[in-house]
Amino acid sequence: MPGGMAFCGPFCKPELGCKANKRREKALPACYCGREPFKNRAASLHIAIVQDRSLPMTLPNFITIARFIMVPLIILAMINGEMLAAFLLFMLAGISDGLDGLIARHFNQRSELGSWLDPVADKFLLVSVFIMLGWLGELPSWLVIFAVSRDALIVGAVVLSSLLDNPVEMRPLLVSKANTMVQIVLLILVLADLAGLAELDGIVRWMIYAVAGLTIASASAYLVTWLRHMAGVNQPD
Repeated sequence: MPGGMAFCGPFCKPELGCKANKRREKALPACYCGREPFKNRAASLHIAIVQDRSLPMTLPNFITIARFIMVPLIILAMINGEMLAAFLLFMLAGISDGLDGLIARHFNQRSELGSWLDPVADKFLLVSVFIMLGWLGELPSWLVIFAVSRDALIVGAVVLSSLLDNPVEMRPLLVSKANTMVQIVLLILVLADLAGLAELDGIVRWMIYAVAGLTIASASAYLVTWLRHMAGVNQPD
């Protein structure tokens, strides 16, 4: 059958050209019996089109979803003052981040769903812990505002460009990757210090300024990239 069409059902008899089912044909105006369906759009809605729209769940997807679930557990542990548990869960979440990517690459389990879930899970984890540490007074509020505002501005820029029919793909920049890595290290150090595993006040102080500098640099780089895109610079005609 052309175009991936399928017969309407058990009442359809293509060998008879549906002559034995003219009454049924009126109820199914788009019945395909070896001929073209009616041209009107209402009838075309009844045509069965064989199309697979499923999003297969892979092992990396399940690992990423588990990372989503870990976030409220980490926050709950921090609220209850169980910093060792929060530290261990945060480390486990970090390991899961590397593990799902490793499995996806080496076992050919990349998926479109995973390409969306993974960065969202990472941001959900980092932003949540940043906000919680700021609320507990363990990180300066201005740093939390910097970190959260940067991510909000990036999301806002992508949404705005889409609304203006000029979508932009914000690919990770080198400075952005460095910023994310330093943020993760800072959170690990702060949680380890709060868990009593080591005295890291001096290192944490320097890491705070490093995160602040990279956050500003990363936000500025994305802003320039977005402005150039919206102005049509280096875009094909």
